[in-house]
Amino acid sequence: MRYRLGIILFVIGMLMAGWHGYMWWEEATAVTVDRTEARSVSLHWEDTTIQETVTRKTISEDRIRVSSAQLFRKGEKIGQLTIPKLDRIYPVFWGTDKGTLQQGIGMYDSPSMVQPDQLGHTGLAGHRDTMFVGLDDLQSGDRIYLDFQETTYEYQIRKTWITDANDRSVLTEKQAPTLTLTTCYPFDYIGPAPDRYVIQAELIGKHAVDESTT
Repeated sequence: MRYRLGIILFVIGMLMAGWHGYMWWEEATAVTVDRTEARSVSLHWEDTTIQETVTRKTISEDRIRVSSAQLFRKGEKIGQLTIPKLDRIYPVFWGTDKGTLQQGIGMYDSPSMVQPDQLGHTGLAGHRDTMFVGLDDLQSGDRIYLDFQETTYEYQIRKTWITDANDRSVLTEKQAPTLTLTTCYPFDYIGPAPDRYVIQAELIGKHAVDESTT
């Protein structure tokens, strides 16, 4: 009887391990690792000289278009994140629930956060062991590109820090167009990580997606 029970538990364990392994593989392969494509997003991606933050005041009236929030379904693909320094291109989906984060990067949907074209605070979340592997290699001055609604938003990192997983001050309303990336920390932690790694960047430019190499 004990032998049969042991066999059953072993099989269940193997099935669970296989399932989790498959989910990890599926999530990890959603990231495109392509040095040429990632670095073709802009001729200036290597320039870490701190640029002026774009605000509603620094964009001329005929160029600024602050849109009302779009309605997306949870888990719907809404854009693409490119980090040239990491040679990676990530799919971006609406929401940060468990199912959505298994697909790729999730965009926060909360009262204090907005979509990129609303020129406020936009937040993205991703798993540390699949989507955001190597995120700690980024530093102040590095550039991040977010494609959303046929527009490329160019952000430059201003600061990085580590905070408690329950710190809600990370995702608050901001006047300057800001992009915040969050992931669990430490990166090599086994199990639910106690902290969050945060990267905060500010908007330094925007243009149509088909003009991305300018």
